Amino acid sequence: MKHWGDLSQEAADHLAAGSVLDHAEMAVVVTDRFSNVLYWNPFAEKLFGREGGSSARESSTLSQGILERDHPLAVELAKHVLKGGVWEGTFDVRRDDGTIVYVRAQAVPLRHASGAVTGIVITAREALRSNEREKDRFGLLERIGERLAGSLYFEETLKRVAEMLVPQFADHCFIELAEGDRLIRRVSQHVQGWTPPSGTWKPVGAEIVYPQGHYAAIALRRQETILVENFSDSRYPSPGEDAARLCGEIGMTSAIVAPLLVRGETLGLMYLGLSNLTDRRSPHYDAFDRDFVGAIATRVALAIDNALLFEEERHTAESFQKHLLPRALPQLDGLQIAVRYYPAAPLASHGQGIQTQVGGDWYDVIPLSAGRVGIVIGDVEGRGAKAAAIMGQLRAALRAFAQDDKSPADILARLDEWTRIIATPEHDDAGGEVNIPPIVTCQYLVYDAWSRQLSFANAGHAPPLLLVDGQCVELDIEEVGQPLGVHAKGLHADLVYKEETRTLPPGAALLLYTDGLVDRRPGRDGRMPSDAETLGVLCEKLAMMSDAEVERIADAATVAVPGEIDDDMAILVVRSSDVDLDMEERTFPAQPIMVSEARRMAAEAFSGWNVPEERAELACLLVSEVVTNVVLHAASAGVPRRELSIDGPPLPFEETWDIPGFEEEVVVSDKEFTLRLRRGDESVWVEVFDQDLRLPRIRSAGENDEGGRGLYLVDQLARRWGSRPTREGKAVWFEIPTRGR
Repeated sequence: MKHWGDLSQEAADHLAAGSVLDHAEMAVVVTDRFSNVLYWNPFAEKLFGREGGSSARESSTLSQGILERDHPLAVELAKHVLKGGVWEGTFDVRRDDGTIVYVRAQAVPLRHASGAVTGIVITAREALRSNEREKDRFGLLERIGERLAGSLYFEETLKRVAEMLVPQFADHCFIELAEGDRLIRRVSQHVQGWTPPSGTWKPVGAEIVYPQGHYAAIALRRQETILVENFSDSRYPSPGEDAARLCGEIGMTSAIVAPLLVRGETLGLMYLGLSNLTDRRSPHYDAFDRDFVGAIATRVALAIDNALLFEEERHTAESFQKHLLPRALPQLDGLQIAVRYYPAAPLASHGQGIQTQVGGDWYDVIPLSAGRVGIVIGDVEGRGAKAAAIMGQLRAALRAFAQDDKSPADILARLDEWTRIIATPEHDDAGGEVNIPPIVTCQYLVYDAWSRQLSFANAGHAPPLLLVDGQCVELDIEEVGQPLGVHAKGLHADLVYKEETRTLPPGAALLLYTDGLVDRRPGRDGRMPSDAETLGVLCEKLAMMSDAEVERIADAATVAVPGEIDDDMAILVVRSSDVDLDMEERTFPAQPIMVSEARRMAAEAFSGWNVPEERAELACLLVSEVVTNVVLHAASAGVPRRELSIDGPPLPFEETWDIPGFEEEVVVSDKEFTLRLRRGDESVWVEVFDQDLRLPRIRSAGENDEGGRGLYLVDQLARRWGSRPTREGKAVWFEIPTRGR
């Protein structure tokens, strides 16, 4: 006779370790010291969504579906357990079918007979699917809160909510948010592989109207979570016959509706439902589930409210900055232009909450005299509304300074002074006011499409990239001045900023950018790439597109450097024309008889360019007025003379006439002027150069005055006119449109 507890051989075989683990409804995973999987039982394959996952053995536990954001947690777990400790917590796991489940895991050390820790034993189960639901509740709420807290964008927040709830807690999830007096469906998530037929349940974007007495309407009215434990025992009005018929077809069994409440306001509601589409241990919700979903709804409502507030703040900040940037770029002859501006992704800063990352990067394209163009790229140090406001002031000031048509170095010198003027006074330890100017890098370029001449000055900014003949290199800059607002006192800005000149090859492209293009956040390995590395990657990819359209170059530049940008980013791409633009130029003696010759030259040029007769006659009239003005002032201007210096004793006056070369030293040739004509796509430009340093101005002529009306006519009849200083004197210019009025 066998004693109680005696087992047959067959029963003993069933109690072998392998057999027990095969039948256990709990995942068991064994790894070595390097987290490589040595064993897992069949339930582990099911839990982690790796059916037939024998190939997963001897691979890392991190490759078994644990979401990437939980990898640092898994690494710390392994370190702790390998030191002999025990760990318990919750992971997010993405299965092969794309669904996400919460897994409650416990890890203990695997010890050798000698006592040494040789690996890790992990037991795991799906959270809230055991008798320890109360214990799991707090851990899961913490995990859900973490996931929602990391979501800043509204649509992303809603997506995360749906991922959390389906299929682990529900077969169907709806989120409907209030827009005024209407309730709009924003989420409609269902178990994978099933979608509601058209015309049954309302789709995303549709207005939802629940009839009086419906459990969702009751939840909104009472502002409390409503549980429908079993639809077969309940009678509620249906939103529609088709919806009711679909509920019967899929076997809706239970539902929970929770209002989304925050700051005393109702944002909408969250609807969770169970049906016969999935095989669950319990197809019905209970009071515990109601309370738990209510707690989740509180966190969901807070996350949605935060996302809405953040997007509103971000939209306001971005609109503020984008309205400070040029809304539209001018159409310029001989130049193609493309621009891009991207604010950086949001950043949680230490002690400062979430920053929208709007900053002080800017670009500008400024039409100048005679078809020339000013090109600007700049970056104000810092982020936020203050940086953007400073940027707006500097951009406006630079546009005003540029109209003087001074050299780029002079423009940066004036902008440097303005940077110091707008500095916000601060107080030092003694209570005195101290002006700390913002630090600004800037590059200002002036391009002449007819001569292809590029003049520029640099204030601590990254050099542009030159794309030509399949190559991408930095533009050679000999003098990179200091950023605006930082040079030492007593050192004049003229000594800091130097003008340089280059000639662009036909069809060459320039890419100007701020440092946000190459400054990226550290990779997932924590490594920060150097500027040389990112610039090398950028040039390598842009070199292959050197002949592409400027819009394609701008698009390629924005994605050329991998990683998320760490600062806002401005890009400006310009390309010179690959054909020469029409231009005529001739120098005349500054004599009255040359006025008619200058007019004849202009008439012949306009005729050859097919300028409309009416516009050509108007332009010739104004040529006469400007040239006449130059000739008259040349006659009245003082003639500079050079002094003759002779070594030795003074000579009698009459003998000095016999000194060889004396005549050449004292005789100064007559003054000259140069007439330059340029044709653009929609205008012609006329420039008159002379050696007189005095800039013209309009004056009021009396009734009996014979002159004084020339510049008045130019001002009234030309689209634009002006004057600018040159190295030899000045240039007077005007523009006559050839199309339209």
